[in-house]
Amino acid sequence: MLKNKTLKGRLAGVVAVASALALSMVLLSGCSSEESPAPEGEGDAQQQVEAEPGAIDAAAFDALIAGGPVATDEAIAASEWATAVKEAGVLRVGGVQTSTLFSLLNEVDGVTRGFDAGLYQLLANYILGDSTAIEFTQVTSDTRESVLQNDQVDAVFATYTINAARSELISFAGPYYASQQAILVKADNTDINGLEDLDGKNVAVQSGSNGPGIMDEYAPGAIQQAFATDEEARTALEQGRVDAYVIDETMQLGSMLKNPGKYRMAGEHFGDIDPYGIGLPLNSDGVAFVNDFLNQLIADGTWEQLWKISLGDRTGVESAPEAPAVGDLSFLG
Repeated sequence: MLKNKTLKGRLAGVVAVASALALSMVLLSGCSSEESPAPEGEGDAQQQVEAEPGAIDAAAFDALIAGGPVATDEAIAASEWATAVKEAGVLRVGGVQTSTLFSLLNEVDGVTRGFDAGLYQLLANYILGDSTAIEFTQVTSDTRESVLQNDQVDAVFATYTINAARSELISFAGPYYASQQAILVKADNTDINGLEDLDGKNVAVQSGSNGPGIMDEYAPGAIQQAFATDEEARTALEQGRVDAYVIDETMQLGSMLKNPGKYRMAGEHFGDIDPYGIGLPLNSDGVAFVNDFLNQLIADGTWEQLWKISLGDRTGVESAPEAPAVGDLSFLG
């Protein structure tokens, strides 16, 4: 969790946008979830995806990825990590495919799209000249470190908060984004409207995430129930086995966007700012290489365009947040 005031200031724009996103989700939740069916026999994957509420603009996303930068041979040769990826001919990525805004698999065309997905596809293109040269491994909050330690993947992209404990086990490139915690409840829940209402309530958290520790600090009277995945936690909420679900606000916004009218956000986001990083093997020289890659995306406008396509356009927020200071991990102490 973020303690450094300097980075907190740099990321303040991100949190402000998150607040605006939350407001836009409230407006979206009041809309009907019914959509006109696609024309019979419609076979175009992108049109089918874009018929869904809040769907990503697949054509714009794909075009952005296809036009991504490519590293020079000299830049790759200077990094043992990047050289190994280049020689293997594939970037081994640990991630998820169920995060609506950050990494969601479209089962129609088989492409995963979103902010995280765009970053690792751009990185594959940057190293290999091919954004599809990816070997994907599904991870959970509990397995993100182990897949790196066991050399199952080259990098983890999974809204992965940088903190001191994790940094003893792996290394992080970034930060490239930031979030805070938020409370999700069913839309018809009138009992929970903020942190003060969680006392004595059953609250879902995701094991291996920052949620349990933050709940201990901010809502010690809540009865925590840990789940391995976001889907399991939301299913428990839908079935009434828990009263609320606490995790990163960006993930909650994705759930609300994907399910208009089903959920609402209870109260304001809370906790310290969580900076997202890209997990890499401990002490890997890939950190410097990936940081250079991220800084290039920020400088040439690709980061902002990816944010706009993945988050801004889908939630009605026009202004992108200021990108965080890549490589500044001074908040770790």
